[in-house]
Amino acid sequence: MGYIPAGIAFGVLAQVAGVPIWATIMLSIVLYAGAAQYACLPMLSAGLPIGNIATNIAAINLRHLFYGAPLLQYLPTQKLAKTYCLFALTDETFSVMTSLPADTRQALILPISLFNQSWWVLATAIGVVIGSALDDLVPHLDFALICLFVILAYEQFQAIKRYFPIGIAVIALIIASFFTSHWLLLVAIAVCMLLILARAFWVQRTVTGGSDDQ
Repeated sequence: MGYIPAGIAFGVLAQVAGVPIWATIMLSIVLYAGAAQYACLPMLSAGLPIGNIATNIAAINLRHLFYGAPLLQYLPTQKLAKTYCLFALTDETFSVMTSLPADTRQALILPISLFNQSWWVLATAIGVVIGSALDDLVPHLDFALICLFVILAYEQFQAIKRYFPIGIAVIALIIASFFTSHWLLLVAIAVCMLLILARAFWVQRTVTGGSDDQ
């Protein structure tokens, strides 16, 4: 249900940016990446080349590589369904799937993916119908997606109770902010990857060292 305000906000902002109605709906059907869709609006308005837009979207969606790996074993066996589930794997779908019992994930990943995208497309259409009127009444609508991410992160933390992902994210953001402002997300993701690999290496060394001592 959190997709409704975020999707409406996208539809409204797309209208404010001058994106045609058909293109706005197609973005939610074909691209279907909330943060990347928000990010591509100013690039579309500025008339940037497709290559530049695609590169930026790829950088923003790089995090999805980490989402796919833990869920590969729960994907449907049918090829078309499996392909769609990989395409429709968003932050919200990943959060819901990893919160479910492991024995129910394979049966639910396809319907959850379909429902989530359906809500997003419907909300986008509502935002398009509302148009710029809502943007005049409620400024900074793009903050709706950030709020949704915060809620998902909080729910994940309550379910898992692990502090190191939060620590890694904060450290990566601080380090990235010293080097760039235009490529903050990409640099922060790269730093996160290095920190995760360093931690995994340290844990492996610790476990191996403990085994040798025994």
